[in-house]
Amino acid sequence: MEVEEQVERLLSGQGSEVTGCDVGLEQSKPASLRKTVTYIVGGVIFNEKEEVLMVQEAKQECYKLWYLPAGRVEVGESLVEALRREVKEEAGFDCEPITLLLIQEQGPQWIRFIFLARVTGGSLKSLSAADQESLQASWWDRRSVLPLRGRDILPLIDCGLKYRQGPWHPVTLPVDLSCRHVVQRLVLVFTNAEDQIWVLLIKVPVLHLPTAAAVKTHAVTWAANMVVQEAMPSSYYDHDVNTLGVFSLQHNGRQHGKTDGVCFNTLVALVPDHVQRNEDGEKVERTETGLPPPVENPRYVWHQVQKQTLREKLLEKTKNTSILPVHSLY
Repeated sequence: MEVEEQVERLLSGQGSEVTGCDVGLEQSKPASLRKTVTYIVGGVIFNEKEEVLMVQEAKQECYKLWYLPAGRVEVGESLVEALRREVKEEAGFDCEPITLLLIQEQGPQWIRFIFLARVTGGSLKSLSAADQESLQASWWDRRSVLPLRGRDILPLIDCGLKYRQGPWHPVTLPVDLSCRHVVQRLVLVFTNAEDQIWVLLIKVPVLHLPTAAAVKTHAVTWAANMVVQEAMPSSYYDHDVNTLGVFSLQHNGRQHGKTDGVCFNTLVALVPDHVQRNEDGEKVERTETGLPPPVENPRYVWHQVQKQTLREKLLEKTKNTSILPVHSLY
């Protein structure tokens, strides 16, 4: 089954060409850096003493405060190129990404990509090299007092330490495939107590995983809710749509306004609420059928995963969430 092969590819961190968008396209504008989308990259970099690389801000509004090396992706850059440039400008080091650690988003107009990276060359920026990018850089032991620009970086540093000590998701780095919009390609699964697993597909033109555009009034991950609402409207309100994380993401960024989009290949679980209510809002016992909620829209179909190894991998990811997290800060 071709779709199962595509799911396996995404599971292994690879991408797959975005050929169209199934849901939400009419509410979405093509991604254009600085106009409709802003991407931020940040680097979490440790030395052998597990001190973290910090930079002292030169910007007026946060002058002399400390932060991770981070900044906006410029027109024409890939995410990794932007990371390398920011770390070089702000901290003086050349670096190489190890993996993405976390994606944070507030809708397509603000997405932050946090990388774990390692130093490969250069030297620590000192005060004598201060410029408008930063005043200086320093290794922080995470105990001594350091005036921070924002405490939002502390969980990011913890996330990096945790990954160093025991990687809990596969290495995930951006795949160079172009995309026009910010979209989510969904591996939307339903599992039951017997460990059977189904994936929601769209039938035309050929069976494929649904792709939904991000709309600026909602978090990027809302795309999954739009798909479930369209496929099975009467089951939408008694199920949770949980975006568990990202298998892989695709971005090219070379042609401004044409390839500024990102495709997030995400794992989403459709989970029945334990409490069901009838039309009068009274609680009723849920009857477990062990089957996914019926599809009401003829565009969609549930496909039961046949291949044993794929089933096991998807169940493992679903149960342990061993996948790159995406946090919607909406």
